[in-house]
Amino acid sequence: MKVSFTGNVMPDDSFYAQGLCFSCTRCSVCCRFEPGYVFLSKTDVDILASFLSMDYNGFVAVYCRWINGYEGTVRLSLKEKANYDCIFWKKGCTVYSGRPKQCRTFPFWADILSSREAWDNAALSCPGIGKGKRYDRSYIESRLKERQADPVIEKTI
Repeated sequence: MKVSFTGNVMPDDSFYAQGLCFSCTRCSVCCRFEPGYVFLSKTDVDILASFLSMDYNGFVAVYCRWINGYEGTVRLSLKEKANYDCIFWKKGCTVYSGRPKQCRTFPFWADILSSREAWDNAALSCPGIGKGKRYDRSYIESRLKERQADPVIEKTI
């Protein structure tokens, strides 16, 4: 379920104009079992490094990897374990209060909000989508803007 945020997908706000329901069940499906990427912004690295009492470069060296991006770029992502669990998953998220923005804003990602079909598809593997608290359009769009305002670390290769 770990999905990249490209920022290139424009959400179809018509299907979420009345809001969407979501309540995290802490099932950890989005953190485990499947390969994927948790792309990091500079803010994410700063927060995580501080949370772990590390410096920026030390954190990147230990916990991150570079993933091929678009048009000759690479993006910084958290490593994952051999079984595809997030590097920070151990009977739950060990950095929950400092978790990356990608994790904090799930499922309100542009990719998932691109259409009703994409939302429903994400719900197939996330038991919290479509249940629990209703988030209004304003909240949903604020999560999208939060991600766009703090882009992932990317460099040209």
